[in-house]
Amino acid sequence: MDLLANGAGSKYGAGMPLNSKPELHSRWRAPQLAASLWAGGVVACPAEGVWGLSCDPFDEGAVLDLLAMKQREVSKGLIVVGASSDVFANVLSDLPSEQRETMLASWPGPNTWLVPHRGCFPRWITGDSDDVAIRVTSSPALATLCSAFGGPLVSTSANPAGLPPPHSIWELRRYFGNALPAMPGAIDPTGKPSTIRRVDDGSVIRG
Repeated sequence: MDLLANGAGSKYGAGMPLNSKPELHSRWRAPQLAASLWAGGVVACPAEGVWGLSCDPFDEGAVLDLLAMKQREVSKGLIVVGASSDVFANVLSDLPSEQRETMLASWPGPNTWLVPHRGCFPRWITGDSDDVAIRVTSSPALATLCSAFGGPLVSTSANPAGLPPPHSIWELRRYFGNALPAMPGAIDPTGKPSTIRRVDDGSVIRG
């Protein structure tokens, strides 16, 4: 089976043709996509360096659908992003002030931090870890989507396991077909997936 052509493993329209109709501007599209997210859907959105998949991090069914699309194990955990640090107040409040200030100074931007989740996020987000990976995004499209949704969202690269992350809407459509809802926008052409660090010692998990 041609995974690229058929969107294997996805409920979003295997083998559907590319859409030639232009996407609506993000300020009009965001409320529609937010409604899809509230209903338990998965949507695509350009993040800082690659196209990503997003869903409600507290909706287990939505997260499991997203993981199935990526062919990713739940034990590995997922990144959660927000439009502002306020959505992470519960996990930030107990951190030493120096650690918290370091994180805040790095946001918004492609900087993801592993912090103790303190029971604030479910296991289908944290995986086998005692930490949760969080970021305040600098992607205008992703920040707009988070704001329209009214809270944090999962953001993970929009590629099945073993395949490169997409840098364009066309690459995204080759993986998942045309029925996957997508936020208008573009990635930073010089960008890359976010750097992931541990907040306790600053060590880089992914550069």
